Amino acid sequence: MATEDETPSQPDITAMLKDRTSACEAARDAIAAGGEVMLYDGQAPQWMVFGIAAARLKWSLKIGLTTVGLDETVEILRALHRDELLRTGNIVAANRSWFYTLYLDATGTELLACSGVKNERPSRRGGHKLQP
Repeated sequence: MATEDETPSQPDITAMLKDRTSACEAARDAIAAGGEVMLYDGQAPQWMVFGIAAARLKWSLKIGLTTVGLDETVEILRALHRDELLRTGNIVAANRSWFYTLYLDATGTELLACSGVKNERPSRRGGHKLQP
């Protein structure tokens, strides 16, 4: 039976959010305001994580969702080695107004990027809106 000392500790996500992208500060604020953090145990190859982020950016631009750090995240993920394994996680703002995605190294100890998407109805005329 594992003792408390043997149980791996949850990484301090707030401390990891050190301005890697323009979404980091808002994600830290969301955590401080009671947002829910979830890290996923599984790992996925860079090409898959990059593809999902790039598709999310393309879709957000097309339908006019407000995003923060998503374009920066896509560029960071593009620069990684194709076979590198990554972990992901999410932060949901307490009022559910924003959803942030965390992109971490395979061990979950280094934050590579963070992006956010505002929970809103898409604009009818399209066009990308950036968080100030």
